[in-house]
Amino acid sequence: MTRVLIADDDHLMRAGLVELLTADPDIEIIGQASTGREAVERARRLVPDVVLMDVRMPDLDGICAARELSRAAPEVRILILTTFEQDDYVFGALRAGASGFLLKRTRPEELIAAVHTIAAGDSLLSPSVTRRVIERMAQQPTPEFADQAKLDDLTPRERDVLELIARGLANRDIAAALNVEESTIRTHVKHILMKLDLRDRVQAVIFAYETGFSRPAAGAKPSCPQSRETSYFSWQNKTTR
Repeated sequence: MTRVLIADDDHLMRAGLVELLTADPDIEIIGQASTGREAVERARRLVPDVVLMDVRMPDLDGICAARELSRAAPEVRILILTTFEQDDYVFGALRAGASGFLLKRTRPEELIAAVHTIAAGDSLLSPSVTRRVIERMAQQPTPEFADQAKLDDLTPRERDVLELIARGLANRDIAAALNVEESTIRTHVKHILMKLDLRDRVQAVIFAYETGFSRPAAGAKPSCPQSRETSYFSWQNKTTR
């Protein structure tokens, strides 16, 4: 059973999300919050598997709430669900420790699948968000290399896998590119996250670009295994882990 806390200041939105998610027998709504502060306090007390977090909320916005919650209860996974696809929101959410970012126009079945994906310990981004990460990192100034010492712990094959993760490839596509079994890639990913002290693939992508390990060429696009822009599961658990 996946235990979910819903944080949104819109009462009708919360009611709609409750009705939608409880239609899945494997999801239990254990609490609701109308402000970011309430979301942090109730998540710390109830310890849900997933917090479905809006961005624009009073008292404490969703990004600040995600940051506080990631520090206070790192075992709680955060899925940002918002109307707005602004770059500041996307990068603020990812840096704050969110494991996924979806828009409220996401189809109901995709949202339900996303909750299960995040609860299973994987990360989730739409292809458009993956593209924004890569394009934004390509515009960053020369990075500081304080974290590069961690990269020395990676084997040559793990470095190959990290490079392909940074390009947005799913495990099955990395396996095809390196001509190995997908189970082998899952093991490599697990070791990469452990050695770099990262929680999930979202953080791995950001780490790769911020440390200068990966630097996309000008105009580069991520290699998204899903061709449809509305498919939000290029990194989802059922297909990549």
